[in-house]
Amino acid sequence: MNTPRTSRRTMLGMLGAGTVAAGGLLATAGIPSAQAGDTASGKPVPSDLAARRRAGPADRTLAAAYSYSGNYLLLHDGHPVLARSYGMADTSRSLPITPDTVFGLGSITKVFTGMAIGQLVQQSKIGYHEKLGGYLDGFAAEIADNVTIHHLLTHTSGLGDIYTEANQPIMKSWTSEAQESDGLLALVRAAPLNFTPGSAYLYSNVGFIVLQFVVAAVSGQTYYDYVRQHVFRPAGMASSDFYTRDQCRDSRRIAHPYAAQDPRSGGPRVDRLKDGISMGTGAGDAYSTVADMVAFVGALNGAKLLDAQHTWLATTSKYPVPVPVPPAGKPALYQYHCYAPLATMVDGHWFIGHSGGSSNGWSAVFAWYPDEGYVSVDLCNYGPDEPRAVAQIG
Repeated sequence: MNTPRTSRRTMLGMLGAGTVAAGGLLATAGIPSAQAGDTASGKPVPSDLAARRRAGPADRTLAAAYSYSGNYLLLHDGHPVLARSYGMADTSRSLPITPDTVFGLGSITKVFTGMAIGQLVQQSKIGYHEKLGGYLDGFAAEIADNVTIHHLLTHTSGLGDIYTEANQPIMKSWTSEAQESDGLLALVRAAPLNFTPGSAYLYSNVGFIVLQFVVAAVSGQTYYDYVRQHVFRPAGMASSDFYTRDQCRDSRRIAHPYAAQDPRSGGPRVDRLKDGISMGTGAGDAYSTVADMVAFVGALNGAKLLDAQHTWLATTSKYPVPVPVPPAGKPALYQYHCYAPLATMVDGHWFIGHSGGSSNGWSAVFAWYPDEGYVSVDLCNYGPDEPRAVAQIG
C-alpha cells in the first residue's frame, strides 16, 4: 500500500508563486478578476468558470457557515488562475485542509477504471464490443451473453446498484482487500438486469464494479494494483491510492468526510468515515489531491496513459445522457457518456470530466475544457452538497 507523499512544497511549486492568506485562501499573485465573456490568451472564458473566479467572498461565507470545506484549483494553459483551501480535514484533531490534503473522489474513480479498460483494449486483451461472459463467469446467461464492455462503460448494461440499505451491513463488515473483492463479486453476480442491454440508460455502480473484475481477470493483477501501477504511477499521481478505513482514520493528510447525520432532515455534520466500505471499488472511492487530478488530466491529454488514438476513443461521446430541460433563460445542456468520463456542452462550451458526489460526505468534481485550455478541480469533504467548480457536470 502506498503512503501519501506529495509535499506542500511540490504543490506550491505546481501552483507557482503564491501566498497563504487569512481565511484559508491560497491566493496566486497577479491574477486578475474575470467577468463572463472575458478572454485569457485570446480564448473565451466559460461563463461558469468566470463566475467561479469571482467567488472568493462567497466561498469564505460558506466556509464560515460550515457549508463548504475543501480545495479548489483552476488552471489555464497549465498556469494557476485560482487556488483556495477552506475548512477542516479532521475536526477531532483540529487539522485544517491544506493544498496537499487527500480527498475521497467518489465516482470520479470510474474514470480510472475506464482508463484501465482502455489500456487493455489498446493491448488487444479486451474488446469494447465483446460480451462479459468472455471475461468473467458466474453471471446469469442473460447478462453474460448480452452485456458488452461498451454497455458497462456507458451505463447502458441494464445493471443498477448494490449500494443499497440491505447491503450496507455486509459491506461495512469487510476489513481487508481480499474480503472486499470476494464480497463485491458475489453481490454483482447476483445483481438483477433492469432492461435489455443497450436499450436504455441507467447510471450503474454495478457496471463499474464488474469492470474492476474484468481488469483483474485480464491483467492477472488485482484491480487496485493495476490502477496503482498503470494509471496513478505513469500519471505522476504520487498521493493517489485506495486506502482502508484504518489508514484514513490514522493519516493526518487524508480528509474525513462530513455529512448530516440524517441527510433527509439535515442537522449537524458528523464524521462519516465509519460508514464507508473498507476500500474503494471500480465504481468509487479512490483518494487523490487537486495536484494529482491536474497531473492525471495532463497525462491523459499528453498520451501517457493511452496512445493518441485510444485517448480519442476513450474520451469522445458514445451515448447521450438524459438531462432535464433547463429553466427559462438558462442555456441548454447536452451531455454524453464517453468510456467513463462525461462530455458536456453548455452555453457553447465543451468540457470533459466527472463528478463524485456521495451521501457519505464526499463531494468532488473535475473537468477540462479542450478548446479553452482550462482545468478545474473541486474536492470537498462536506456532502452530499455539490461542489461548485463546474455547474451541472452530472
